Amino acid sequence: MDTSAEEIMQYVREEDVKFIRLAFCDVFGRMKNLSVQPGELSRAFAGGIPFNPAPVRGFGGEACEELFLCPDPSTISVLPWRPEHGRVVRMFCALRRADGTVSDADTRSLLREAAADAEKFGVTFTFGSRMEFYLFETDENGEPTVRPFDRAGYMDIAPEDKGENVRREICLTLERMGIPPESSHHEEGPGQNEIDFRHADPLAAADYAMTFRAVVRTVASRSGLYASFSPKPLAGQPGNGFHVRFSARRADGEDPLPAASAGVLRRACEMTAFLNPEEASYARLGDHRAPRYVTWSPRNRSQLLRVPSFGERWAELRSPDPTANPYLVFALLIRAGLEGVAASLSLPDAVERDLRTAPANLLDALGRLPDSLSDARALARESAFIRAHLPEAVVRAYCG
Repeated sequence: MDTSAEEIMQYVREEDVKFIRLAFCDVFGRMKNLSVQPGELSRAFAGGIPFNPAPVRGFGGEACEELFLCPDPSTISVLPWRPEHGRVVRMFCALRRADGTVSDADTRSLLREAAADAEKFGVTFTFGSRMEFYLFETDENGEPTVRPFDRAGYMDIAPEDKGENVRREICLTLERMGIPPESSHHEEGPGQNEIDFRHADPLAAADYAMTFRAVVRTVASRSGLYASFSPKPLAGQPGNGFHVRFSARRADGEDPLPAASAGVLRRACEMTAFLNPEEASYARLGDHRAPRYVTWSPRNRSQLLRVPSFGERWAELRSPDPTANPYLVFALLIRAGLEGVAASLSLPDAVERDLRTAPANLLDALGRLPDSLSDARALARESAFIRAHLPEAVVRAYCG
């Protein structure tokens, strides 16, 4: 939405808005916010609202300087679960220092910069996401359990699928916030669900992913449930994936997607620490169709990358999980994709076999994603690609 600061302040006056949440995230993608009242809006737009970032993970601890929350007026959204009278709205913010420069820990600005560099290079990226989550029952004190809300399976319907009404409420809430989902269904695991989104520009797509996680948790809590985005919340059951679809287009009509996809494959292992940032992430990879090897296919959904050879041109990366910071994920994919386009990389031969039953001699010839978080961190620390595109503060937060 192309909205000016003046239009936002007029909207706040006319629509009985009493609280404005200035939202940002830590380097790991956990949503944070500071709430101000309408009288502070002009100050927020003029120079930002100061806050102490020291307690926020990845922001440098007690030695870090004061930062300012500078709202992006194009991201304003009403929070539908708050009262109609005395409304609450939310805007995503840039994180700036006192001199106006952007903080190294501002991952949203990192994505903005990556998308702008791609446009200068003549390539336009868009992203869509498919994010999975489990719904668990809560105990008598409202604390989460590991008892799934239902025992339904893939694309089952009610009454086996008890999450139908919860997904409906999530989708309607998102729609009221201007984020219409593409589809939703029950996933393979007991109590597991998936909601999918259409492609959008990189910044909007990452904002949608952040909003989605917040809405899911809020709606689940209001329903007396707990929503888990853990990569592997139940042993022996499918993990939660954050399947990222991306497209790449050039104004001259050439198709950059194969080269961009080849770039993503080339850098997949080095990016893994940021796409799969928790220990549980590595219990998911290689299990229940989650990828383990650096392979691609136009059809096989168990490979790391799927690049269909028909219909709309897009590729789907299947290794990320929902604990990842979407701003970092999309920024790294743009950087790797641009590298592939600049070098005119070609995709290797496609792998159509089910690698869960493939012979050892075939598997030994394939590249493999890191087996553990420590291995992934070591690769990231040593990567010239990562050092070139992520600030030291971000790399240090993830890799030590």
